[in-house]
Amino acid sequence: MTATRTSTLAIRTPEGVVFALQLASPVTRFLAWGVDFVCIMVATSVLGAVVNLLAIFNLDLSQAVTILVFFAVQIGYGFFCEWLWRGQTVGKRFLRLRVVDARGMRLQFSQIVIRNLLRFVDMLPAFYLVGGVATLLNARTQRLGDLAANTIVIRTPQIDQPDLEQMLAGKFNSLRSHPHLEARLRQKITPVEASLALQAILRRDEFEPRARAELFTRLGQYFRSIVEFPPDAVENITDEQYLRNVVDTVFRSRRTEA
Repeated sequence: MTATRTSTLAIRTPEGVVFALQLASPVTRFLAWGVDFVCIMVATSVLGAVVNLLAIFNLDLSQAVTILVFFAVQIGYGFFCEWLWRGQTVGKRFLRLRVVDARGMRLQFSQIVIRNLLRFVDMLPAFYLVGGVATLLNARTQRLGDLAANTIVIRTPQIDQPDLEQMLAGKFNSLRSHPHLEARLRQKITPVEASLALQAILRRDEFEPRARAELFTRLGQYFRSIVEFPPDAVENITDEQYLRNVVDTVFRSRRTEA
């Protein structure tokens, strides 16, 4: 029985709040792979030209190293880029795609390893035929590597920044007293996590009081664990206030002080 295809992934919190992530289409994923393929071929060609210098001394050694370089680039490209850019390669960045955990959790290095090791299976027999068929048949457009690693690829379109100046007007942000920790928070927080925090703040009046309290307690505990701020910055503020400070830190440019 074929699963019903959907263009979004709904993540429901224990409080019943639903956040939606837009899934990447098979066509968009294939185009991103095309960009990555060009990058891999360019890197392989450049490194291959260097390795070919070994042919002056030993032709067999040069050919063996060339093969090793090709496979190293093929495997290492996905590992390196997706870990460095938190689920993105050059092609995914160009087309605004990102690999994330299928449950909305932080992407783990083990997931990156699994999905990239199975890439060679998805590429069989050529041009990602196995992986392409898998994405067409899967409701969440997952290839075999995604299924094994429990990951999905989502779209991250450019979103107009909300009027945070109006929403946060007159609100003191205690995190701004520690700019080096603010910078670390902006570096560590993923786009999906930042989007969830922003949606929670924007939609807070839609929740029932109990669900609102439980939601911000869970989110507050999670975001506090990403970067630990000194007690003077986080004591005597609620989890909702803390999350509001996080949104202010991540989304709004630093105000110019007189």
